[in-house]
Amino acid sequence: MALIMTLIVGGIIGWLAGMILGKDIPGGVIGNIIAGIIGSWVGGQFFSDFGPVVSDIAIFPSLIGAIILIAVVSFVLKKTR
Repeated sequence: MALIMTLIVGGIIGWLAGMILGKDIPGGVIGNIIAGIIGSWVGGQFFSDFGPVVSDIAIFPSLIGAIILIAVVSFVLKKTR
């Protein structure tokens, strides 16, 4: 059950980050879930855990990490096209 909650929270965080930036990760929903989960990890590594925690994921650092990840991936994909 924890894995399912992590995927749901990661997907929501990835979706929110995509909406904030106005960009989407290639792969649609699966890409957003992956961006949210990896962004959660990045945010947890670089920023301290603050704010509400849902399913062992701190929301604000995860959202910041997902925004950074989506911005970097979008920039790299734009340069390679």
